[in-house]
Amino acid sequence: MINIPKGTKDVLPAQSYKWQFIEETARSVAKAFNFREVRTPVFEHTELFQRGVGETTDVVNKEMYTFEDKGGRSVTLKPEGTAGVARAFIENGLASSPMPVKTYYITPAFRYERPQAGRLREFHQFGFEAFGSASAETDAEIIFAASSFLDKLGVKGVKLEINSIGCPICRNEYNKALKKFFAPHLETMCPTCRTRYEKNPLRMLDCKEEGCKKITAGAPQILDYLCEDCKSHFEKVKSLLTGLGLEYTVNSRIVRGLDYYTRTVFEFLSGEIGSQSAVCAGGRYDNLLSQLGGNPLPAIGFAAGIERLLLLMENTGVAFPEEQKPLIYLAGMDESSRALCFKIAAELRKKGVCAEIDLMARSVKAQLKYADKIGAKHVAVIGESEMQSGEVSLKKMSDGSVRTVKIDDLYKYFI
Repeated sequence: MINIPKGTKDVLPAQSYKWQFIEETARSVAKAFNFREVRTPVFEHTELFQRGVGETTDVVNKEMYTFEDKGGRSVTLKPEGTAGVARAFIENGLASSPMPVKTYYITPAFRYERPQAGRLREFHQFGFEAFGSASAETDAEIIFAASSFLDKLGVKGVKLEINSIGCPICRNEYNKALKKFFAPHLETMCPTCRTRYEKNPLRMLDCKEEGCKKITAGAPQILDYLCEDCKSHFEKVKSLLTGLGLEYTVNSRIVRGLDYYTRTVFEFLSGEIGSQSAVCAGGRYDNLLSQLGGNPLPAIGFAAGIERLLLLMENTGVAFPEEQKPLIYLAGMDESSRALCFKIAAELRKKGVCAEIDLMARSVKAQLKYADKIGAKHVAVIGESEMQSGEVSLKKMSDGSVRTVKIDDLYKYFI
């Protein structure tokens, strides 16, 4: 037997309706905020992620699925959604559209990392990306959209943490301060941190090694190095969030794991999904488009992992909508009545009624048992007398009540 690859998971019918609920909720929130769907390839040129996500990140250094295709080109399965959307924005000339351009996506993504609860090697993301506006109002709208999405799912107990990691101007001064702080500790830090010290010291704050985490706990805080513009921007974001009634905590240690972020970054956290506590996160990335060869243009977005959301919802007892069950099961007593059942079911299905019939040549008793197992809401047994009268006895399975309905009027009963 061939088994599923490590770090992947089948979504079977008993679970897929929960996925559909999350995806449908995502689409309804996107519609309310006027975000339109974009779909990008599952694989891209490797250079896109090296330049966009950042060569000093764990994602690029350790986690990407990269291979050479038959034409000798280096391609990578997308490890996240933003870089591909940004590439599509540039390549398809969306910069000439009325601003802001507001997009969303639902996509699979791939990272080679240790599988654990809520984190697989193939995972799925829902995300918003807004291009063209540098305003604090856009930041607040994106954060509010993420919060609305979680609220609409019924998720409780999630905490919002925010930070500003500044712009290239103030980041330059902050990087100098970090280098000065880390210099005496460098020999005791991990090889990755020593590499990041030279290339991008901000990334050292994102190290997961326990020894490094103890050192970084005393590092200077980015909020003390913000330039006046970034400081003013962040204060306005906080004011807008307060005006929206969103509770938040400022956490100066949030830097996010991808290099393209600037200014506002945020995370929605839960203690109900193990060590991987972020269920939804994002931030501003005003320099990404220019890094990818496009014209400079501000942008901001967020992403939520569907597997992680599902785990959180199940762990906290969130009620999912009931899985769709057949509204009616039509049981035929003989060959001619089975033919009529087939015809009736076809007409009901045309009108959007979920109807089921026997496809296994079962006895009437076995059909009724099957109807009960699949959760059919109603059952109608059709035989010679029903065919002659043109009426059926429709049994409601939840309470056993029976009512007589004309066959031609069956659809009216369900619509």
